[in-house]
Amino acid sequence: MSVPRRGSDTDAPPPVEVRGLVKRYGELTAVDGVDLTVRAGDVYGYLGPNGAGKTTSLRMMLGLIRPTSGSVRLFGRDPQQSVKALDDVAGFVEAPAFYAYLTARRNLELLAAYDGDEARSRVDHALATVELTGRARDRVGGYSHGMKQRLGIAAALLREPKLMILDEPATGLDPAGMRDMRQLIRGLAEQGITVVLSSHLLAEVEELCNRVAIVREGRIVYEGMISELKRGAGTTYRLATTDDERALAVCRAQRGINDLRVQHQRICFTASGEAAVAELSQALVEAGALIHTLAPETVTLEDLFFSLTEGRDGDRMASEDPDSVEVAR
Repeated sequence: MSVPRRGSDTDAPPPVEVRGLVKRYGELTAVDGVDLTVRAGDVYGYLGPNGAGKTTSLRMMLGLIRPTSGSVRLFGRDPQQSVKALDDVAGFVEAPAFYAYLTARRNLELLAAYDGDEARSRVDHALATVELTGRARDRVGGYSHGMKQRLGIAAALLREPKLMILDEPATGLDPAGMRDMRQLIRGLAEQGITVVLSSHLLAEVEELCNRVAIVREGRIVYEGMISELKRGAGTTYRLATTDDERALAVCRAQRGINDLRVQHQRICFTASGEAAVAELSQALVEAGALIHTLAPETVTLEDLFFSLTEGRDGDRMASEDPDSVEVAR
């Protein structure tokens, strides 16, 4: 994705700079030494399994909870030291909350009162941006989940933010709602707003984001460009044979065959080079596992996410997800 950049001042502090961030609850370490940098103009995906510490990290970024150690800077300012650090920041963590018995417009007017008269003058524009003008006089209690999510973004826009932090904005949406949310986030980026997006919808993240951080058990296991992550992963191959059980045994024993797993009833692996694939083909034929399909395909962010966050414990993953099993070697 091509992401517009806000200005060209390379000396300006980045929208988000996190260093050594730790959060402990008794003996539980929810966030463990997180380092990340969100640059101006990024659409930045913050990814990880449930319980990996994503929401806790976002709460610390917004100053909602205090870190055990480490630092957060938003445009160079510490949200723990001053509420002014949030002047250019908006968004929501988990689901946005509104008064269900009031209209959407009235909810936004009440929120705008916290930021003064100028914010109230932006209510109409915020509603138009999220395409809720026609439902502005309806009570929020009658809104769908997707409409409430869009209203949450409208509330954030009242502050004219330079940085928007969104926690799972598309969770629970139907396909049409997901499409609308994707278009809305893309529109925010086109306006020059930096977006930090936590999401489980990896295909959406791959389409929207230019950079990601992937977290596992509270630790960052990758941070950087999606394009660099995919380039470094090499090519994934999918294999189907007349005897896949025997083919798995051959693949385990073959040099140069890596990241072996079974996914959607197909054997998947990466290879150190074309020679390794050719040698595997010969070994399969000699073992009597005749090849139906052996084809390269472009690795997806989802493939890489599971590789980075699930490790190599094939027995554990087999019990959790029969459609995505990595084979222990």
